[in-house]
Amino acid sequence: MAASDIASEIEQRVIQLCEEFKQGITYQIIQNDMPELKLAQIVEVINKLLANCRIDMLKKDDDVLVFKLRDPGSVHRIKGAEPEEQILFFYAQVVYKIIEECGTQGIWAREIRSRSNLHLNTVEKVLRKLESKKLIKSFNSVAAPKKKTYLLYNLEPDRSLTGGAWYSDQHFDSEFVEVLNQQCWRFLEQRAVRARQVAGGPIAVRNASYVASKDVLKHITELGITKVQLSIDDIETILETLVFDGKAERSVATEGSQGIKIYRAVTSFLPTPTLMTIPCGVCPLIKECDDVGNVTPVKCRYMKEWLQW
Repeated sequence: MAASDIASEIEQRVIQLCEEFKQGITYQIIQNDMPELKLAQIVEVINKLLANCRIDMLKKDDDVLVFKLRDPGSVHRIKGAEPEEQILFFYAQVVYKIIEECGTQGIWAREIRSRSNLHLNTVEKVLRKLESKKLIKSFNSVAAPKKKTYLLYNLEPDRSLTGGAWYSDQHFDSEFVEVLNQQCWRFLEQRAVRARQVAGGPIAVRNASYVASKDVLKHITELGITKVQLSIDDIETILETLVFDGKAERSVATEGSQGIKIYRAVTSFLPTPTLMTIPCGVCPLIKECDDVGNVTPVKCRYMKEWLQW
């Protein structure tokens, strides 16, 4: 079946729904009746019906859009709004829903255009309107710093997009990471020194030298060396670099019904093999490293230094 025939069938079904629901139909009613339709198809059909004056668009008190068959004897419109503004309001509802579905991962303007079937200029106009009303916000991700990513105003972007605590204004803060690395190591070392005074033999000393990652986090927070709110995952990322360096050892302890990671300082008896000193092994952003973006071996100065060494 040709695309035009499919669009015609959808139009007829929307008209039938409007006849069945005298009080008007919503986007949700259309989607429930034809779940196989994509959002772009629904937008295209609604636009055509509005342009041909087959239906009217109204806004209920709860800001829900309702589509009704046009009454030739009257003109339905959103109170205080021109027809162009009515259509723009409809577009805003569509764009908002797309952004909402993306959650904390956000979405680019061109992806919104693709999914909504709206012109890019229209999408950008709607995005500015939604931003001005503080319904959505934009930010630049570390992977694509020149492109704006949009998400709902009350959400925080995923750590994979912002780089988490290790990034400041889309730049990797290597000095901050190094300071945390040194302070975590110092804390483990201090605990190991105190553990040597514990009675009960070498096993008791060994067990006393372990520190839970949450205790390391508490110590770093109390030091006040950072204004960034660190999480357990952040601290464990730093502690893992110590493990890779051979400066610490990780184990798992049981606390209630859950297992928690514990760490202790160790002394290496052999020098670290050259291959183990590769920056990738201790980089806290190894999971975000790719062949594009800012986090890539091509742009990594630490990799260049290691190769020269």
